[in-house]
Amino acid sequence: MSGSDPTGRFSNRVADYVRYRPDYPPALLDWLHREIGVPTETLVADIGAGTGISTRLFLASGHPVIAVEPNAPMREAAEALLAHEYLRLKLVDGTAEATTLADDSVGLVSAAQAFHWFDTTAVRREWSRILHPGGMALVFWNSRLLDASPFLVGYEQLLLEFGTDYTEVAERYQDDDTMRAWFGDGLRGIAQFPNTQTMDADGLRGRLLSSSYAPPPGHPRHAPMLEALQQLFDAHAVDGKIAFEYQTRAFVGTLD
Repeated sequence: MSGSDPTGRFSNRVADYVRYRPDYPPALLDWLHREIGVPTETLVADIGAGTGISTRLFLASGHPVIAVEPNAPMREAAEALLAHEYLRLKLVDGTAEATTLADDSVGLVSAAQAFHWFDTTAVRREWSRILHPGGMALVFWNSRLLDASPFLVGYEQLLLEFGTDYTEVAERYQDDDTMRAWFGDGLRGIAQFPNTQTMDADGLRGRLLSSSYAPPPGHPRHAPMLEALQQLFDAHAVDGKIAFEYQTRAFVGTLD
């Protein structure tokens, strides 16, 4: 597939994605349940579920989940990781814009890190179709804090120097004003949660290689990138670890 195709660009990165991508903070669902008032028995359509990181968050909180993911290797990884553990899970081959789900079939539509790849006009129509009347959409993702530490400043520079299309991908993430406009009068809440991922050198390497803009093995920038990454780690690690700091941003509301 084309490197610009979001459906296929993670196919060769599934193992690193499973092992090294960050989770989301439990405080996110505490907020959804307590402040927004979404019941834990609500059926969730987790769109662009990938390897199941966000799916597990909902399942662990008691939600039944339909995980919608078009990338077969990622969907298979989610099934291997979660299907034996959670009985209230169904995996579906579908896209954000064409989920294959029935009209008026779910109470909450959720999209995590994949939202910036979607056609946001088409998904609004599709999600409105599959939601129960009064049902809500939840959009959230981990935003890396670019200048929270000297390590993170150096990591950003590394991506700018070695990433294949890092700038184009980074610019796809929506800001708060864009999300407010997307929800319009249906917006019910915005929240932010701190989220930190602590990694050793192998974990940092895997985290970088899980990113779609990291040059893969065989690319002329791959080996120099990994050398620069090791130098960055050596310069900033404390007791053999570095802290990857994020802010989890969340937006929720109706799409009526």
